[in-house]
Amino acid sequence: MPQLINYGNEILRVSSKGVEYSTTGGRSWNTRYSGSAYGTFIDLLPYGNELLAVTTKGVYYSTTGGRSWNSRFTGSAYGTFQSLADGGRELLANTSKGLYYSTTNGRSWNRRY
Repeated sequence: MPQLINYGNEILRVSSKGVEYSTTGGRSWNTRYSGSAYGTFIDLLPYGNELLAVTTKGVYYSTTGGRSWNSRFTGSAYGTFQSLADGGRELLANTSKGLYYSTTNGRSWNRRY
């Protein structure tokens, strides 16, 4: 089951097609982004004025509601990113090497012990 998030007056989800959106409460879906340049999308998180995405290539951000994406972090030192969460004052990331946090909107990461 794909993850669903509320984003303004839309519902967004990650699917095998990329990022999809619904303005009908999930009754119908349209493709928002289907490119592969950023890897396979895994997780989405609204964060401030941005939409963050975890992909198989790292963490990306969008200021266009997911229509276009920019690289935020693509290093491999912290393992493969699996999910993101808004921790209030920090961004949290679950990775294949453990839990990490960022106070720089995901530009750099520290291990949470």
